Amino acid sequence: MLTLATNIAPFSIALFIALLLVQELGRRLGIRRRERDPGAASGFGASEGAIFALMGLLVAFTFSGAAGRVEKRRDLIVQEANIIGTAYLRIDLLPTAVQEPMREDFRQYVDSRLAAYRALPDVQAAYAKLAEGAALQKKIWSRAVEAVGSAGNDTTSLVLSSLNEMIDITTTRTVAARTHPPGIVIALLVLLVLAGAFLAGYGSAASARSWLHTLGFATLMAAAIYLILELEFPRTGLIRIDALDQLLVEVRQSMN
Repeated sequence: MLTLATNIAPFSIALFIALLLVQELGRRLGIRRRERDPGAASGFGASEGAIFALMGLLVAFTFSGAAGRVEKRRDLIVQEANIIGTAYLRIDLLPTAVQEPMREDFRQYVDSRLAAYRALPDVQAAYAKLAEGAALQKKIWSRAVEAVGSAGNDTTSLVLSSLNEMIDITTTRTVAARTHPPGIVIALLVLLVLAGAFLAGYGSAASARSWLHTLGFATLMAAAIYLILELEFPRTGLIRIDALDQLLVEVRQSMN
C-alpha cells in the first residue's frame, strides 16, 4: 500500500489504459462470436448485471470508507492541537525551576510532530521524526513526574493527565494514518472494474463503435479509483489535509 500511495497518478493512468485495452478486447471477442453465430446475444444477461452491481457496490463501499477515514484524520489533528495547547498551559502549575526547561522540550516536541507529517511521502524520514517525538515524550514525562513528585499536591497532577492525553493522541493519529482497506479489497475493486470494461466492450459488439462510451467508461472508472486512493493517502496527492497542520503551527507560535 505504501508503494501505491506514492504512485497514485501513474497507477490511475495505467488503469485507464488497461480499461481501454480490455474494452477493445471484449468488443473484438464479441464481434468474432457474432460472426460465427449472428443470433448470439450481445451480453451475458444476469451474470453481467451481477458483476456491474457488485462493482458499483464495492466502489461505493471503498469510497465511503476512505471519506470517513480522512474526516477522522482531520478531527485528530484538531484534537492534538487542543491537547498540546492545554498541556503547555498547565506547565504553569509546576515548580518555577522546571517550567522553562519543560517549555523548551515542548517547543522541540511540536517541531518534531510538524516535521514528521511534512516529511511525507518520504515514509522513512517521517518515521525518524516520529521516533524523535517519542523520545521527547519520554523526556517530558520523566521531567513532569519528578516535578509533580517534589511538589506533592493535587493541582500539579493535572499536568500528568494532560501529558498522558498528549501521548495517547500521537498513537491514535499514527494508527489512523496507517489504517487502510486490505490490499485484497483494492485488488478486487480493480479486477471488477476490468471485468466491467470487458463486458461493456463485449456488449458494444452489436452496435457501431462509440468512442464517447468507451472513453467515458474508462475515464469515470479510473477517476473513481483515483479519488478513492487520494482520500486514503491525503498527504501524497492532490487531496491534502496539510492545511489543518496550521493549527499545530499556531500552537507552536504561541509557545515563543
